[in-house]
Amino acid sequence: MNHPKSKLLQIAIPFYRMQTQLFDNVIAGIKPEDATKRLQDRTNHIVWMAGNIVNCRYCLAGLFDLPEKDPHDKFFADAKALDVNAAYPSLETLKREWHRISPVLYDCLMNLTDEALQKAYSLGMNVAFIEENKLNMVGMCLDRISYLTGQVSLMRRALGYDAMKYDINNAIEY
Repeated sequence: MNHPKSKLLQIAIPFYRMQTQLFDNVIAGIKPEDATKRLQDRTNHIVWMAGNIVNCRYCLAGLFDLPEKDPHDKFFADAKALDVNAAYPSLETLKREWHRISPVLYDCLMNLTDEALQKAYSLGMNVAFIEENKLNMVGMCLDRISYLTGQVSLMRRALGYDAMKYDINNAIEY
């Protein structure tokens, strides 16, 4: 396994790679007609959650000045609320975007320095015990992806699908 240049990311990189795998697993087998179902018109649907997961990676790409932009940003930027009238992209489209941005961002993260990660960056949270820098923004995005993955996993079960698998595809190296 390669190690990141930054010692600060040594814990985050395996977590990032696991999230890459889990995204595929959590949306696996979801039928298009189920991907936009909501529970009692109170929950977000799986497509909205998956789109926000993908958008988190694009957000991180922007944090580190990568040129890649989320083509579906209008739906998901800044955790925009679900629009029940919007024509969201399909899960397959989102999966393609996930695997387009993920290796690019992975390479970037692997080559960041501790100094680059410690640069000030406003998280907009104003929490006294969280230093507002790029490293903690990486952590916040990883946390959001985990949260949303859990939400999709719960929706899988509520819609009658098997639980998310933790199978690993060793061909995915990012």
